[in-house]
Amino acid sequence: MEHLSERIKSLSVSQTLAMAQKSRELKAEGLDIISLSLGEPDFNTPDYIKEAAKKAIDQNFSKYPPVSGYNDLREAISRKFREENGINYSPEQVIVSAGGKHSIINVILSIINPGDEVILLAPYWVSYLDQVILAGGKPVIVEATLENDFKVQPEQLEVIITRKTRLIIFNSPSNPTGMVYTREEMEEIARIVQKHEGLYIISDEIYEHILFRGEHVSMASFDFIYDRVITVNGVSKSYAMTGWRIGYIGAPLWIVKACDKLQGQFTSGVCTIAQKAALAAISIKDSSRQMMKEAFQRRRDLICKLLKDVKGFKLRIPQGAFYVMPDIGYYLGKSDGIKKIKTSDDLALWLLENAHVAVVGGDAFGAPSCIRISYATSDELLVEAVKRIKAALEKLK
Repeated sequence: MEHLSERIKSLSVSQTLAMAQKSRELKAEGLDIISLSLGEPDFNTPDYIKEAAKKAIDQNFSKYPPVSGYNDLREAISRKFREENGINYSPEQVIVSAGGKHSIINVILSIINPGDEVILLAPYWVSYLDQVILAGGKPVIVEATLENDFKVQPEQLEVIITRKTRLIIFNSPSNPTGMVYTREEMEEIARIVQKHEGLYIISDEIYEHILFRGEHVSMASFDFIYDRVITVNGVSKSYAMTGWRIGYIGAPLWIVKACDKLQGQFTSGVCTIAQKAALAAISIKDSSRQMMKEAFQRRRDLICKLLKDVKGFKLRIPQGAFYVMPDIGYYLGKSDGIKKIKTSDDLALWLLENAHVAVVGGDAFGAPSCIRISYATSDELLVEAVKRIKAALEKLK
């Protein structure tokens, strides 16, 4: 007899991971599946990073590390924050965790009590919602629109904040939309946070280096809310290190100490070899990061050009990350004679079965009339994928 906790029953399965798993299963059956579902660079980790990991193995970095991470890595992250983001976080204000997702749940569990309200800016990354629910928090969704480039307007925030609002989760460049807030737009949000004592903001900046236009601005660089910001970052996206599982935060010392206490009971310090690889990634400058960014920008231009020719799709050109989120509302309610498309998740599954292309429905992102497409794959596969999508959609009437 199964006896699951209410906590686990309240959680959804990650739709990005579920679609990736479904794609792998179909591939194992011999089907030619093009996966545009996972947010994972298709590049290999740069050689200088791999060499640092090999050296760490040879030097026997195989004992338990400090819970918050090795001092040299925390010092490098502190230096990175100062030099690249204009934020002064001492090494003591940094904690290293097993990926950005781990960093975010550490923070949420450390500062959210049951009943506290957490504002999510939709479209939002899938795990934000369930992590808030796991902490007993109440997600409050503020919806942005395609017409506003999927960016929430300040007046929308003003009216939604209550005395129970404890946290806003902010992400720019955005997963899933690829949109980027300007400095002026971010300052307006920062001024709203400043007015509400006890309100904090997580700034998820994992895509900061994959930026095609303008500048990356860190929320904590606005000094008037510096002590209310938790900056989340990591090496997964910018250095093609998704599997190394290294994320980190910079935050007020009391929050870092709370995360250290929590992490000490959950995971302790994260993989020693991965930490040494991350140290090399952050400390050594080479051309790999720029090369990957240029490839993503070329692919962005390519897939947007192709998607504009797909009947019924509406989209905005993303300014960063490696996602595009077309509005597919035109197809909701249509049918191929057997299956009726009621939701964006229905359409995603239908495309997997009929076009053999994996995308993710927008429902899990708080964008029920959209789908998310990751273009972190080759130009050739992008061309073929859109060709298949276009041909398949002609069956829906």
